[in-house]
This record gives sequence, structure tokens and C-alpha cells, in this order.
Amino acid sequence: MLSMFLAPEIKEAAKAVVSNAAAAAPAVPAAAPVSVPKLPPLETANSWAMPTEASTFAESTDNLYYFITALSVIFFVLIIGAMLYFMKKYARRSEDQKTSSLTHNGKIEFLWSAIPAVLLVVIFAWGEIDWIKQTSPPPDAIDIRVTGRQWYWQVDYPDYPGVTLTSSTEEPLITMMVPKGRPVRLIMTSEDVLHSFYVPAFRVKKDLVPGRYTTLWFEATKVGEFNIFCAEYCGDRHSSMGGVIKVLEPDSFEAALREAAKLEQKPVESAADFGKRIYTRRGCVACHTLDGSAATGPSWKGLYGKEESLVGGETLKVDDNYIKESILQPKAKIVAGYTAANMPSYQGQLDDKQITAVIEFIKTQK
Repeated sequence: MLSMFLAPEIKEAAKAVVSNAAAAAPAVPAAAPVSVPKLPPLETANSWAMPTEASTFAESTDNLYYFITALSVIFFVLIIGAMLYFMKKYARRSEDQKTSSLTHNGKIEFLWSAIPAVLLVVIFAWGEIDWIKQTSPPPDAIDIRVTGRQWYWQVDYPDYPGVTLTSSTEEPLITMMVPKGRPVRLIMTSEDVLHSFYVPAFRVKKDLVPGRYTTLWFEATKVGEFNIFCAEYCGDRHSSMGGVIKVLEPDSFEAALREAAKLEQKPVESAADFGKRIYTRRGCVACHTLDGSAATGPSWKGLYGKEESLVGGETLKVDDNYIKESILQPKAKIVAGYTAANMPSYQGQLDDKQITAVIEFIKTQK
């Protein structure tokens, strides 16, 4: 406001002072970019809302849920309303008032038994029809194999040899890719304990049982990313056993799948950094910590060059040969206090370059 009353010469002098002060001030370094952790997909607009409907099963499942909820609300209002009405109407008016001699009403008793029975049959038939649909995959469904382990998912595509995706206990990685509008059949098993593969947006869930195969199928109807959860308590890191299904348009599915499954060293990436990516993408993070804390497998902190005691009393020094052997043949030499039952062999899954990168990454964990 004051500047409008100043002479032009004074204005110019003031501008010069400000400019000189700005030039003399020390340069403020630009703020370093903040690394924001990737969050799992948000499938609902509100915490009270149902998840996104993203499969052919979702609408019917939700309608059955809404039907049961509506019946529960209606019967709650009717029962509580009738109870309050009768409490008021038949309240005792005096000390000498006698109880009515009426014992029962046959028609009302029949109706309050028959109507709920019919409704229960409707609910059963509705659920049975939907269940049969979910257990009968069409013959042209794409086969995908899912293996549950403590505590990550491994997903293999038999129609695309060498294509493997995994989940991570540290961040929500793309765990499975499927095309929109194509039926997909999951052939699932577990290598350790009972797990349960659950996709809320698809309204499908099925247990993975050690020693046998279970199947589950769905057809995605919406492009996007959707959460996978393990819905069966499977150990102390159960809550971190998640993942992400990515649904793509059919014409871009195959190319995107092969690109996502690539695990190659980038031109500007060191061997150790490449090894870190393998550590995350191939499930090593689920069993081997980097901070020295105990887990299903030995921690990688300070592992390289360490004298390890093995089952049976033998000791050895951790070197390149031992690490490579443990990756390819985990049961060959087992560290005392651990078991190799949960450690899968990566024979045929990791090549020599990738194994070398893992070794270089382990060397950096001092």
C-alpha cells in the first residue's frame, strides 16, 4: 500500500537493495526428493463400503450379502417392535390383574416358522448356485500355478515358460497379471503350512493345503490393481503376506507379463543393487533379514566370511561356493538351529549372473 505514495526514484532504489540482498544470500540447496513407499491398492472409497466389484462373481456375491443384511434388519425391526408393542399393551395395570388364559396361536406359530424356513432355503439355493459356478472353471481358462510359502506367493505361468512372479513382505509388488475378460484358473498348493488365497475385489478365496492341489477360478471385469491377502494365519509374518493382481487389456497382457517377469541387470545398476532386487523379487526377503534379527532362515547381516556351525557339528566359512550351493541345493548344508524344509531350490530359476549378484549383495551386509 505504501509504495503507491513513493517517488519513482525511491522505488528503483528499493528494488536495487532487494536484488543485491538476494544475490548476496547463500544459495539454499534444493530439497532432496522424498522416497514415498509404495502403498497397496485402495479398493474402497470409504472404510464402510464394499470392495470394488472387479470379477463376474462380485455382483451376485454382493447381492446375496445385501439380501441377508436386509432380512436381518427387517426381522430385527419386526421382532423388537413387536416386543415393545406387547410390553406396552399387556403391561400389568394393577396388583390383582390376572394373566391372560390364551396359550398360543397356531397360525402365527406356523407363519413365524414357515416364512424364515422359506427364506433360508432361498439363501441356501442362491449360495449353492454361486458356489457351483465358482468351482466349475470353463475349459478355455488360462492356467496359473500359485505356491504359498512362509511368507510370500510364487506365481508361475505354464503357458509362458520361465515366467515367474512373486510377492514381497516389504512392499506390494505385482504378484500376478491376468487379462480382462478371460477366465483364469489357479492351481494352488503350499510348501509349508496352510495358507488361503483371498482377493476381496474378485470375491474369491481358497485354502492352499500342503501336499495337495486346490483350484480356484475367476474372470476379471475391470482393469486395475487389486489386493491379494492370505486369509489363514500362517505364522508370525502372516499379516505381511500380501500381493497385488494387475488386470490388463487382453492385447497388452502378454507383453506386459514378459516385461514384468524380466529379472536382468540394468546398465547403470551395480551387481549388489541387482542382487538387492533379486532379494526382494524372489522371496528371499520373507526368510532372511538384513538387520541380524532371527527369522525362518539365517540373517544376511555379517553373513559373508562368517564361521557357521552346521547340523551335525561341522563348521565352515561362508563364501561364494557355499552361498551358491545353498541357493541351488538348500538341503545340502543346513545351519545349526534352522531347517531347510521351507527353503525352495532355485535351480532353473536363477542363473549364474543372478546368483553372483545375490552374493555381491550379501557381501555388502556388514
